[in-house]
Amino acid sequence: MESAAKIRRKVLRDGRSIRSVSRETGLSRNTIRKYLKDGSPPSYQRQADPVRHKLCVFEERLQTLFEQDLTRPRRERRTGVKLYELLVQEGYTGSYSPVQRFVRDLKRAGLGSGDAFIPLQFQAGDALQFDWSEEHVVLGGIAQKVKVAHFRLCHSRKPFVVAYPGEPQEMVLDAFVRALAFYGGVPGRVIIDNPKTMVTYVSRSKDRIFHPRFLALMNHYVMEPVACTPAAGWEKGQVENQVQFLRGRLFTPKLAFDDLESLNVWLHLRCEELGARQHPEQRDRTIDAVFADEQAELRPLGRPFDGYVEKTVRVRGVPPSGGPV
Repeated sequence: MESAAKIRRKVLRDGRSIRSVSRETGLSRNTIRKYLKDGSPPSYQRQADPVRHKLCVFEERLQTLFEQDLTRPRRERRTGVKLYELLVQEGYTGSYSPVQRFVRDLKRAGLGSGDAFIPLQFQAGDALQFDWSEEHVVLGGIAQKVKVAHFRLCHSRKPFVVAYPGEPQEMVLDAFVRALAFYGGVPGRVIIDNPKTMVTYVSRSKDRIFHPRFLALMNHYVMEPVACTPAAGWEKGQVENQVQFLRGRLFTPKLAFDDLESLNVWLHLRCEELGARQHPEQRDRTIDAVFADEQAELRPLGRPFDGYVEKTVRVRGVPPSGGPV
């Protein structure tokens, strides 16, 4: 499923030819054309529950060894192969590749060398950030909590919010469909947290297993999902700041509407109005002016994603008499 999504991004987003992708991946051109023609995820029947990788029980030990090496002179630090051999001596039975990926991710994170560098500059059409917040409103005269889906285009800072009674997966999918329709195009990637509706497993080495339905959404729009490091909210700091700003700007004092639909119509209008604010970096321009430039860099939207949610249920057989089940 993830391989199909990567192939679609290479061709439909990056403009690569089918021939070059075929040479790179080893897949036939017919297989690649099939992935390009059909954005729906390949179906399969799971025979057993997924098993975590053999490295999982050694990740803490490997991280400790890596941290120890950072205190040594560079010439005395152990290579990934040496660390792998040491783990094998301690009982690790897996291959070298997971160890190599884990060490690579630790180096990229800048572990032990102070604060890691987080790029704050985004090219037009590059990225969209997403997060949830919980707000208190009055609907139909009844005080209640609602979940608000927050989106923010990273280059132009254009916000979009929509409220729901909760945050189950069908509402996650619907929120993305609404947000992309609001922006009128598709960015290259989306930066998210790790909720179970989107990410089903996160390892210490930051490997992700994305939920099949969320991955289907990404595949449909040819977007790359980027999940933040757990407890590292600064990696999507723009939308984190937006949550706090809009809580004071829109949800204080407590809003009162007849129903959720009326609330969302009002929120949509406020998002349009917020575009008239000054852009935080290009101070001689408004957010809407920068958004107009960024919108030209977004890919065409295409048909909307069908956000149904698949569930496996057991159905009893119909009685021979044709009576009730």
